[in-house]
Amino acid sequence: MSRESKSRFGTDTSKVAGSQFWRRPALDRRVFFKHAGSAVAGSFFLPGRALETIARGAESPIGKAKSVIFVNMAGGPSHADTFDLKEGAWTLPAMEPTTYGEIRWPRGLFPKMAEQMDSIAVVRSIKAWALVHGIMQTWIQIGRNPLSGLSKIAPHIGSVVSRELGDPKSTLPAFISLNAGSGPGQGYLEPRHAPFYVSPGGGGLGNTTSPFGLTAFDRKYGLLLELDAETRATQSIGPAVGEMEQFNLTARTLMYNSDVDRVFVFDAAERARYGNTALGNACITARNLIRSRLGARFIQITTGGWDMHSGIYTGGLNPANANSTGRVFDNAIGTLLGDLKADGALGETLVVCLGEFGRTVGALNNQGGRDHFLTQAALFAGAGVTGKKAIGRTDETARTIVEPGWRFNREIYAEDIEATIYSALGIDWTKVYHDDPLNRGFSLVPTNQGVDFAPIHELWG
Repeated sequence: MSRESKSRFGTDTSKVAGSQFWRRPALDRRVFFKHAGSAVAGSFFLPGRALETIARGAESPIGKAKSVIFVNMAGGPSHADTFDLKEGAWTLPAMEPTTYGEIRWPRGLFPKMAEQMDSIAVVRSIKAWALVHGIMQTWIQIGRNPLSGLSKIAPHIGSVVSRELGDPKSTLPAFISLNAGSGPGQGYLEPRHAPFYVSPGGGGLGNTTSPFGLTAFDRKYGLLLELDAETRATQSIGPAVGEMEQFNLTARTLMYNSDVDRVFVFDAAERARYGNTALGNACITARNLIRSRLGARFIQITTGGWDMHSGIYTGGLNPANANSTGRVFDNAIGTLLGDLKADGALGETLVVCLGEFGRTVGALNNQGGRDHFLTQAALFAGAGVTGKKAIGRTDETARTIVEPGWRFNREIYAEDIEATIYSALGIDWTKVYHDDPLNRGFSLVPTNQGVDFAPIHELWG
């Protein structure tokens, strides 16, 4: 496939929503109907761009990160109990609210991350587009409206990173997805940009040896190459043959490879240090991937358990229970940040922690939990992000965004976070690919959703 693209820097470079939606400002309702209109029309572009586009035209990508670790907090974490802590009659004393710079933090729930606050910033003015898990889970991973008629060809953010920064000669794929067996894929992009799914346990990468042994495997692989040589030489067959050849070569580099083994093999002591959990194992693997420099540029970690409609303080966010979702998260993420900092790798690794939406605020519901809510918050760390910094401010319960806290003075959306990831990696978020199957041009960050999206460069001061 052609990789021709157009950049604003010049040269060609080869809703279903919950009831709370209707309590949003009128501007948001208009944006929603533009979403619906583009979904029905299947169009990439809506006419006209705001003057804001001109204002951001002078911006360049930050380019401080070489890799991204994107932690998908599936289920929707309670922002008011985590990254936008609010205190009231509902607050457990064991939460130990503590101030670090501009951030009020639940130190009792997240003690290990508290040790890394000089590398952590929070964004508290984020708004989800919808309150449906499936829709918003896809939305935050592809960075655009999944109800659009063209959403089926839209690649995962990690697949775009793979295309932009991946090296086909690298040992490992550029996009690795940990603890998720499926999800949004490479869209219309080449198969080599698909997510490489692994659920690590410390025992190595499965299916990387042959039951016949290395010698017999090499003999059989050589025979395959010999038999396929004539087919590969026939240009008229199309791209499928080349793609299959690339698939075979990539698979071969993973087999009998001691460098790969060192990424996916770790002992009981290391697992215990990260908490002896699936999330901990994924964080060890993410750290090893960064250390190895074998080609991974976008690492997604999926961790569930955040859909806390009941028993939120007795179960999921119980500071006194080391096995609660919150404490498990802290142990794994806090240890990961500490290890990356000790390696000197955190300075070139952007860590993003985000769910699909937030949760209701103030007093708990009649089941002792919190329900779906549009306002949410996210955590950013590493890659030169200014530590102890908060972007945006909400009211006393985190219900309403009082100050967006960034240069465009509006709510922040998933697409803005997508643009932030691209910018951190040095990718021009305004780029348009011109090889999409419908020949309409594919914008890395969408331009048809009624808002001109941009990176949150305020994270870098």
